[in-house]
Amino acid sequence: MTNLIHSPSDSLSNQPIFSVADLSNAVKRAIESNFEFVRVRGEISKPAFPDSGHIYFSLKDANVTLASVIWKRQLSHINIQPEEGMDVICTGKLTTFSGQSRYQLNVAQIEFSGEGALLKQLEALRQRLQAEGLFSEDCKQKIPYLPSVLGVVTSPTGAVIRDILYQLSERFGTRVLIAPVPVQGRGAEQHIANAVKAFNQMREDGQVPKPDLIIVARGGGSLEDLWCFNEEIVVRAVFESKIAVISAVGHETDTTLIDYVSDRRAPTPTAAAEIATPILTELVARISELNSRTIRALDRKFNFKENQLTAAFRGLTHPSDQINQLSQRIDIVNEKIEKNFQHMLSSKQHNLASLFQRLPTPINKLGNIETRIIAANERMRAQIDKKLLNSEQTILRYEQLLNALSFKRVLEKGFVLVTDLDGNPIKESQDAPSCAHVNLEFFDAKRHAQLDPEKISGSSKKAQKASQKQTQNKKEVGDDTGIRTQPKLF
Repeated sequence: MTNLIHSPSDSLSNQPIFSVADLSNAVKRAIESNFEFVRVRGEISKPAFPDSGHIYFSLKDANVTLASVIWKRQLSHINIQPEEGMDVICTGKLTTFSGQSRYQLNVAQIEFSGEGALLKQLEALRQRLQAEGLFSEDCKQKIPYLPSVLGVVTSPTGAVIRDILYQLSERFGTRVLIAPVPVQGRGAEQHIANAVKAFNQMREDGQVPKPDLIIVARGGGSLEDLWCFNEEIVVRAVFESKIAVISAVGHETDTTLIDYVSDRRAPTPTAAAEIATPILTELVARISELNSRTIRALDRKFNFKENQLTAAFRGLTHPSDQINQLSQRIDIVNEKIEKNFQHMLSSKQHNLASLFQRLPTPINKLGNIETRIIAANERMRAQIDKKLLNSEQTILRYEQLLNALSFKRVLEKGFVLVTDLDGNPIKESQDAPSCAHVNLEFFDAKRHAQLDPEKISGSSKKAQKASQKQTQNKKEVGDDTGIRTQPKLF
């Protein structure tokens, strides 16, 4: 019987001793060899996006959590952006992280757990965008009838672009600009949105002409394959486009959010090319038909005008007959004018005779004029006498007023008028400098004075005497001229 109870001596047996690294590597090999390819279903929790480019998150169910990681080199194969609470199925390899003695799942692919969850997420986004008005018919633009340049956003290697180019070759010729983008996988939505924006940012007068119409196209696929056309960034780029957009994503039964916001939805990429351009033969036939209708309409118009011209020509009278009729009318009018002139002349002669009889004789008229002149002469003399009397009274009043307002009245009361040598009145003390010579005018006479004589030095006295003498000379000259100016008191 085997002894299940280890004795102390057993610890000294020949069991190998592992280092920590060796044991971690052994555990790593054991886990990776048994779980090299696993698919795990769970709910994404706490997704993290560090600057390294890797994505870390946890898969959890009711009571258990599994650490998971998507390495940066695997992101190009991932079609779904991990989000909190997303129910997914992750495919990858189970391995260990020796730095923390834990195991984790290296994810190589993510898919939604059931189509119902994906549709639920799609419906929630659709309702939110619809509430913002992105799907309103009022915001949709009219598709141009004959676009000269057509922009196509699609994969450059798929059958879609070949179908579109083949269909356009059999229809009205138009120039095609292709924006090559990935149409599925991680990051495809950013490329599609950038392509739509790039077409809108092109200049009208640039070397490459700006498209008149944009087609966003892709072939059929699963809901996951078409998911990039349901991303909000693509929907908003199409909504903000100033160029009309036709969506042609998937087959006729496939519906994406870009179909709601685009200006026109085509069931297939081939149908989008048919919507964008008319058939060349039909266009030529239509032009030919319009040309024929125009020619027939012009013929009918010319025939109608020719008939009108013939009828008008028949209604015309011969020039000689028309001249005779006009000559007769002139004779009739001339006779009426002569009769009216004779009647008018007789009337004027009668009026002239009546006026001549009412005219006064020259002697009577001269007597009347003489009487009027005598009366006017008397009235003029009376007005002149009255005017002279009024003028004399006015002069007397002005003389009395002048005497009453004269500054002489003020001087009679004992005041003195102080003026400079030029006769200008000095009103304030600051207007007269020290030692200045001034004139004092009293009521009965004028006197000469000097201000502040005590401030004059010996030398200044001589200068002052010279100035006084010069002033005296000016005064004498002024007196000789006999011109006196009345000082200004106010």
